[in-house]
Amino acid sequence: MELEKLENGDKDKEKLKEFDAKAEFAKLTNTRSGGVYIPPARLRAMQAAAGQDKSSPEYQRITWDALRKSITGIVNRVNIANIKQIVPELFAENLIRGRGLFARSVMKAQAASLPFTPVFAALVGIINTKLPQVGELVLTRLISQFRRAFKRNDKIVCHSTTTFIAHLVNQTLAHEIIALQILVLLLERPTDDSIEIAVGFMREVGAFLSENSPKANATVYERFRAVLNEGSISQRVQYMVEVLMQVRKDKYKDNPIVPEGLDLVEEDDQITHQIQLEEELQVQEGLNIFKFDPDYAENEEKYKAIKLEILGEDSDEDDSSGSEEDESEDEDEVVEEKEGIEDRTETNLVNLRRIIYLTIMNALNYEEAVHKLLKVQLEEGQEIEMINMIIECCSQERSYSSFYGLVGERFSKLNRVWTECFESAFQTYYETIHRYETNRLRNIARFFGHLFASDAVSWVALGCVKVNEDDTTSSSRIFIKIFIQEMMESMGLKTLAERFKDPEVKHACQGMFPMDIPKNTRFSINYFTSVGLGVLTEEMREYLKVCIQLFPPRIVY
Repeated sequence: MELEKLENGDKDKEKLKEFDAKAEFAKLTNTRSGGVYIPPARLRAMQAAAGQDKSSPEYQRITWDALRKSITGIVNRVNIANIKQIVPELFAENLIRGRGLFARSVMKAQAASLPFTPVFAALVGIINTKLPQVGELVLTRLISQFRRAFKRNDKIVCHSTTTFIAHLVNQTLAHEIIALQILVLLLERPTDDSIEIAVGFMREVGAFLSENSPKANATVYERFRAVLNEGSISQRVQYMVEVLMQVRKDKYKDNPIVPEGLDLVEEDDQITHQIQLEEELQVQEGLNIFKFDPDYAENEEKYKAIKLEILGEDSDEDDSSGSEEDESEDEDEVVEEKEGIEDRTETNLVNLRRIIYLTIMNALNYEEAVHKLLKVQLEEGQEIEMINMIIECCSQERSYSSFYGLVGERFSKLNRVWTECFESAFQTYYETIHRYETNRLRNIARFFGHLFASDAVSWVALGCVKVNEDDTTSSSRIFIKIFIQEMMESMGLKTLAERFKDPEVKHACQGMFPMDIPKNTRFSINYFTSVGLGVLTEEMREYLKVCIQLFPPRIVY
C-alpha cells in the first residue's frame, strides 16, 4: 500500500511539473514585455522543450527575448573605441525583425547619456547604409517624440531628441530641411525654454548648416538677433544666445560636424531620408511587441542571406568552427595586451584632481597648501592640471579669497615651469571666459590681477588681450575691467600707468591700447575711460588727434 501511495505521489508531482511548465509558457507568450522572472534551470528546460518545434510560439518568444537582450546589451556597450567591433555584432542579430527593439534601445541609451549622442548617431548611420528601413524608423520615432514633447512642454525630452536629430543630420541620415523646420518652430513664438532648446540644437547642427545651407543658416541667426532685441526672454537665456553668437564666430571649433573617429560612412554609401516635421508619421509601435510569425523559418533564412552579403561568408560558420582554435591564441595574447593597457576613462586624471581639491580645501593657510601640493605626484605634462584646479577652486568660491592668489604667486616664484603654466592658463581662460557665470568670472579676473600685480607672471602674456569692438564680448570686457581694477588696487594707478609705458610691456599690450586704426583706438579710449582708467589712454588720445588733423572727417551737406 505504501509503495502504491509513493508511486501515485510521484505521478501527481510530474503532472504538477507539466502544468507549471505550460503555465510558464503561457505567461511568457502572453506578456508584452517579457519581464517575468524565470529561474535559470527552468528557463533552460523550457528552451530545450521549445527547441524541439522551431515553428511554435513558445520557441519564437524565447528567441525574441534573447534578441531583445542581445540588442540592448550591444547598444549599451558602444563607444568611439569599439564601434567598429560593435557593428558586426549588431548585424549578426536579426535587425529586420528587431528593428523596433533597436530603435527603442538606441533612443533610451542616447537619452540617458547625451555626451555619447555622436556615437549613437554614427552607429545608426552605419546601419542605415545597409538597412535603410532601420535608420528611417529611428528618425521617424525621434521626430514623433519631439512633436509630442513640444506639445507637452517637456524641455528635457525635447533637448535630448533634438540633439539626436542634429547628429543624424550631421551624419547625412536626415535631410537638413528637418533641422530648419525644427528651428522655425522653436523660434516662431520665443519662450525661455524654446530658445534654450534652439540654442542647444544650433550648437550641434550649426556647423553643418553653415556649410550646406548658408542662406538658411544666416536667416536663423537673424531671427536669434531679433529675439535678443525684443527682450522677451530672461537674461540667462539672452546670455546663452550671446554665447552661441561667439561659438559661430569661432566657427564651431568645439562642435565639429562629425567628431574624430566617427566619420565611418563613405559619401557614396550615405542614404538620406527626407521626412517632414508636419507629415503623417508611421512609428510602428507594434514592432516593439512580440508577435507570432507563421513564416518564421523562411524569414530567418532570408536574413541569414542578407547577413552573409553584409558581413561576408567568413563571418558565419567559418568563425564558429575556428573559434576554438582562436581561443587558445587569444589566451596567449591577453598577457601581452595587459602590459600595454591604456586608460581611456581618465580615471587617473579624475583621482589626481580629487587629491588636489582635497589638499587645497584641508589647508589652514596658503603656505601649508603650497607645501602639500608640491608633494602630489605628477606625471610629465600634468603641471597644467594642478594650475587649472587651483583656478577652478578659486572660481567656485562665493567671493574672491586672497588665499588662492597667494598660492598662485608662491607657485609662480618657485619654478619657471609653474610660471609658464599660469601664463598659458591666462590665455586659455581669457579666450573661454564667456562660458563662465559672472561670479566665477569675477573670481578668475581678481586671481590673475593679483598674479600680474605681484609680478608672479610676465606681462608679455597680456598680448592675447585685444580691446576693440570685434575681438571682445560682454564677458571679456567685464573680465578686463575687474582684472585691471584689481591690479590698480594692488599697485596704485600711478605705478600701473608707468608700468604700461615700459617698452617691453608696451609692445606686448598693443592689442589693449591699439593705435592701428582710429575706430579701434576710439573704442579702447572710451572703454578705459568708462571704467575709470582714462590715465592709461593718454598716448592713444594724442594719436587720435594726429589722425584727425591728417585725415579730417568729411562733412556732407
